[in-house]
Amino acid sequence: MSKTNYSPVKPSERYVILDALRGFALLGICLANYPEFSLYTFQPADVAASMPSAGVDRIVRFLQYVFIGGKFYTLFSLLFGMGFSIIISHAEQKGNGAFRLFYRRMAVLLAIGFLHLMFIWSGDILMLYALMGMVLPLFRNVSNRKMLSWAAFFLVLPVAVDTLTQIFGVSLSAPAVEAQWHYCRKYGITEENFGYWLRDADSYAQVFQFLIQGALVRVQEFVDGNRYFKVLGLFLIGYYIGRQKIYADLSAHRHLLHRVSVIGFSVGIPLSVVYAWSAVGGHPFGNAAHSLLYAVSVYPLGFAYMSSLCLLYLRSSRSAVWRALAATGRMALTNYICQSIAGMFLFYGIGFGLGAGVGLSFTEIIALGVFVLQMLLSRLWFHYCQFGPLEWIWRMLNYGKPLQLFKQKQRG
Repeated sequence: MSKTNYSPVKPSERYVILDALRGFALLGICLANYPEFSLYTFQPADVAASMPSAGVDRIVRFLQYVFIGGKFYTLFSLLFGMGFSIIISHAEQKGNGAFRLFYRRMAVLLAIGFLHLMFIWSGDILMLYALMGMVLPLFRNVSNRKMLSWAAFFLVLPVAVDTLTQIFGVSLSAPAVEAQWHYCRKYGITEENFGYWLRDADSYAQVFQFLIQGALVRVQEFVDGNRYFKVLGLFLIGYYIGRQKIYADLSAHRHLLHRVSVIGFSVGIPLSVVYAWSAVGGHPFGNAAHSLLYAVSVYPLGFAYMSSLCLLYLRSSRSAVWRALAATGRMALTNYICQSIAGMFLFYGIGFGLGAGVGLSFTEIIALGVFVLQMLLSRLWFHYCQFGPLEWIWRMLNYGKPLQLFKQKQRG
């Protein structure tokens, strides 16, 4: 029996809109993550209030909850689900052997996420994406109606879980919190120096100590936020979109995109204002109510972002902006990891040490600058190369063979 020759998707087979959406999602992720890199998120209220930009920071923080918090994570998850649908579709066409390749692909992504979590930044999402991605093939024979029903179930399930934990007064993440503070005590990390530890770290060994307890904080965030249910639900919606191949013929789905955009903005923006008020106010109606506000505000606005960008693309597909976003999105893995590396060296003591002294508004300006630089470098990179650097390594590990990185010069 001949061995099937599996190869990565060729550049000519890619859809620009999907890469552009990934690029746009990376912008929002950078804006959402950098307040933690700058250590602003860890500062006590009195310290944040004493910063020169405190007045503007309060406005920016509220607007961040309205327009950024959870929305780009929603968009990124939908895009991962679409990507998985394409991969699984190819696997179904090529036979069972291709599913082994799919799981190997997820295993490599899991390993990359683990390295990112433990050695660069505690806010990694790749590990969770890889684990939930492994579940998706179980739904490949489910009808579209049932798939959307399952997606709705998983997106609503966190509200039920938070309601029950609030009623019974239990904390599902208590073991992770206990383990986290065990390592904090071991390394001398306290509530008083928590917000300054990484700024004052003068060696990577100290950064690594913080990352160990940070990995446990991430587990707590996944449990308390029911992230696994949310990610799986969004993956299934993305899988559905990918199965319908809506991205392949946007003009034929213009009416649907317009409807989702109008409803998403009409519902998402007002409720996101209420959600922001709840977040800034410390969940005054309890975690269950806040979880419900998240579901009815974040998802509609995230869907609206995607559909409205698709409509804009239909009107101006030749714009250089789309090409720049697409180049950034084509190397989404590299740019995601590089955002973390840049954050380390900008804000931690092993780099420029800007952390804990930069307000939220200045943090977001820095994040925007990092993303613009990534757009420029991504365009330059693809002038000479076929894949992003980490994408190239990931593909070679997946396919078990060397791949040509640089473009071959065409002979005249």
